[in-house]
Amino acid sequence: MIFIELLKAVFLGVVEGITEWLPISSTGHMILVEEFIQLNASAEFKEMFFVVIQLGAILAVVLLYFNKLNPFSPKKSTQEKKDTMSIWYKVLVGVLPAAVLGLLFDDWLNEHLYNYWTVAIMLIVYGILFIIIENRNKGKESSINSFKDLTYNTAFLIGMFQVLSLIPGTSRSGATILGAILIGTSRFIATEYSFFLSIPVMFGASFLKLVKFGFEFTGMEVAILLTGMLVAFVVSVIAIKFLMGYIKHNDFKAFGWYRIILGILVLGYFVLFG
Repeated sequence: MIFIELLKAVFLGVVEGITEWLPISSTGHMILVEEFIQLNASAEFKEMFFVVIQLGAILAVVLLYFNKLNPFSPKKSTQEKKDTMSIWYKVLVGVLPAAVLGLLFDDWLNEHLYNYWTVAIMLIVYGILFIIIENRNKGKESSINSFKDLTYNTAFLIGMFQVLSLIPGTSRSGATILGAILIGTSRFIATEYSFFLSIPVMFGASFLKLVKFGFEFTGMEVAILLTGMLVAFVVSVIAIKFLMGYIKHNDFKAFGWYRIILGILVLGYFVLFG
């Protein structure tokens, strides 16, 4: 019994680690996977698990970008430390819109939009948008190619796009990357900024879910949660390295087609068998 539940946690951790960073919607995939793989746990625990498992994924970003995001490194000059703090200030500005609206509408979103119809439609819509925007930008030079080029106004605008990711199936990274590219940010900076925005967002969301759930866990619940987080961490390291290497030579259209195909398959499955 325990082995089977841990095996489910491993699988869910793999899904989280891959889909959190690729612009294909981790929440959407987790909702869909839950249709087929049900943890033997309370509804309250599962709601908390699907959010807090993201902590494992976010620790991968902290590990991979620790030097770039550490303003207290003795190896950095005074100017480099200021530049690092500037990145953090821009992250905080970008986080504000989603943080405020997420707090206000969290319960409503969970109640009304966490279903396969919403996920499937958003997968398809944003898949189409990725293809359209990449075709529109083909051959164009980006105007924001470093974090020094990224102004606070631009950071806030990208944060407004991140609000769209509150709808399941949208993809937090997908919404922020699309928004950033639309306003002239290079794919590389758009992707890195999306990663950095996720740090306070995920820590905040996880903390809220833990407080809502309470801190009284059974031994099995602890084992399931830690297993999922550990697997999500390891897989996230691989996924992030893959994505950053991939976008050096490719655009995001492949992810757009993936989203469209998956969305159609999901709609077809639930129409026929739901």
